[in-house]
Amino acid sequence: MKKGILMIAALGAMVFTSCKDDASSKVKAENVETAAERDAQAVYYPEMSFEVVEHDFGTIAKGTAVEHTFKFTNTGKAPLVITNASSSCGCTVPTYPKNESIAPGESGEMVVKFDGSGQGQTTKTVNITANTEKGTEQLRIKAFVEGGATSGQ
Repeated sequence: MKKGILMIAALGAMVFTSCKDDASSKVKAENVETAAERDAQAVYYPEMSFEVVEHDFGTIAKGTAVEHTFKFTNTGKAPLVITNASSSCGCTVPTYPKNESIAPGESGEMVVKFDGSGQGQTTKTVNITANTEKGTEQLRIKAFVEGGATSGQ
């Protein structure tokens, strides 16, 4: 019985190893060239270069809405696409060119609005998801929010 199982295993191993014809003869040269060109292009990424990555609004009254426009340039070698931008809280709202292609060398803007909530020194972060090499970028806004609720609130 053991000899029969060993013979079947040996026969199976021979069958599987004998099927390995010269695999390199089946590769087409034009496919290799196409793959090499595709792989060479895949190493290029867009790059978001901001004029500033942090803006300080200074001292603002509680409930005062403020906004800042962050300007950026695609300094990479591929088109830039921003797929998402979100803030660390609902009091900060980014507006951006969603899913638009920004060619290398072109510029764009991201407007960040802050509603003046909180009290004292406040720092908020905007997380940007894009097709850059890192995949995410960050912007920050700061403000010193003073006083209680404004009239009418």
